[in-house]
Amino acid sequence: MKIALAQNNYHIGNFESNISKIIKGIKQSEKEGVDIVVFSELAISGYPPRDFLEFKDFVEQCLSAVNTIAEYCTNTAAVVGLPTFNPNEKGKSLYNSAAFLANGKIMSIINKTLLPNYDVFDEYRYFEPNTVFNIVEYKGVKLAITICEDLWNVQDNPLYNVIPMDELISQNPDVIINIAASPFNYHQTKVRKEILKKNASQYNLPLFYVNHVGAQTELLFDGGSLVMNSKGEIADELKYFEEDFKIFDLDEVNNSPPTNYNASERIEIADIHDALVMGIRNYFQKLGFTKAILGLSGGIDSALTAALAAEALGNENVYNVLLPSRYSSCHSVDDSIQLAKNLNMPNEIINIEEAFNSFEHLLKPYFKNLPTDVSEENLQSRTRGVILMALSNKFGYILLNTSNKSEAAVGYGTLYGDMNGGLSVIGDVYKTQAYELARYINREKEIIPENIITKPPSAELRHNQKDSDSLPDYDILDEILYQYIEKRKGPKEITAMGFDPALVARILKLVNTNEYKRHQTPPMLRVSNKAFGMGRRMPIVAKYLG
Repeated sequence: MKIALAQNNYHIGNFESNISKIIKGIKQSEKEGVDIVVFSELAISGYPPRDFLEFKDFVEQCLSAVNTIAEYCTNTAAVVGLPTFNPNEKGKSLYNSAAFLANGKIMSIINKTLLPNYDVFDEYRYFEPNTVFNIVEYKGVKLAITICEDLWNVQDNPLYNVIPMDELISQNPDVIINIAASPFNYHQTKVRKEILKKNASQYNLPLFYVNHVGAQTELLFDGGSLVMNSKGEIADELKYFEEDFKIFDLDEVNNSPPTNYNASERIEIADIHDALVMGIRNYFQKLGFTKAILGLSGGIDSALTAALAAEALGNENVYNVLLPSRYSSCHSVDDSIQLAKNLNMPNEIINIEEAFNSFEHLLKPYFKNLPTDVSEENLQSRTRGVILMALSNKFGYILLNTSNKSEAAVGYGTLYGDMNGGLSVIGDVYKTQAYELARYINREKEIIPENIITKPPSAELRHNQKDSDSLPDYDILDEILYQYIEKRKGPKEITAMGFDPALVARILKLVNTNEYKRHQTPPMLRVSNKAFGMGRRMPIVAKYLG
């Protein structure tokens, strides 16, 4: 039996595009004599459709689409993910389903059993869990069709009381097929392969796995669909961060060692880079925009954002605006101009001094002779924000936010100023990772000027200002933040690692008391396993560690 894996970049709610990609995969499979072609979880709707699922019309369009697709499955069968209605009066109104299409119609519907309800996942909000387990038989081959999380309950600390494959194995399947929507983070690829390997070897079955690829707002899907033999050895895998299509012979996968597959170790910083580039490109494409604007300050964050955007959108489509004030150093302007030249990006210099002076003059009688403080510093940032948003409106650009995760965590940013934007490119990238990314971008030649990478970071909102005036060294800050945000460790646990108790208390207080700022930020491209945004839900007015 020949089985094809079709790894596609879907667009949520874009039924015309999604149907077209699926039918194209079926036609290609039929042309090459494929028996079954497999598409990913909720392929017809795109993943995650979220509250679109509350609209009956949306689900009905998915069902209409699958019937249209089934008409093309005359010689080649297909496994396609979509939402379906729950016919029972009790329970949630929908199932997360896989349709098995053959002979021009829907032959079987398989429903997802394990519904993740953690981090970015919220499937139990919409779907009823499956309780009926049946294999699908086609051309004499018994298929155990599962959906994403259905294979993940084999870890040491299982989240669920049922293991779908334990229910299906008694029916003597010949192969496991898993359709998935597994979002990227820089640890996920390794974990995912370990889970799949455990399933293949535990049930002594070959495994065919299809994942989404592409970005859906902040969620990034890396692809990496793969095939394993019954020993849990990878026979082959599809591309990462790109659409791909491959055909496999089931007998060859099951009976032969994977001699043609050369496993290459994933490089974490390279994956983060590729994920961010894909995320920017897809965000613009799927919204119908082509051009970006950003404020280029001469610092590492805006330089990194500009370089990533130029790769994603084309250098001619990234408009860089330098907005110096009385506190801006000459090298910040020079470095920014050099970066723009290196990447051949359009750029302008708009000095904010006149506007800043006007605001100072306007507000002077109302500031009541109070000493200069952060109010005037933030006024500069907000002046820049006004100018950038005006240009964005006038020319139809999307403003890219350039704040990093370290700054977002502790509130080191100005609301309605440098926190403006339609998309936060590096909001899930710690400052120390930003330097790694810059070095990676410069791996073959200098794109980001060396001086931007090596000079002490500064917001340049007052004379001789340095980030270190307000924050500990980023090596220390980022490790404390990582332990608190990603690892969910409390102050006692972090202090026990050797960090100063007063510093830990201060940093954690900053994180919690600045939640109100993060609720007003643009979507952040997610590259970690705990990003700010839809996967981290914290109350704003809480007192814990505040």
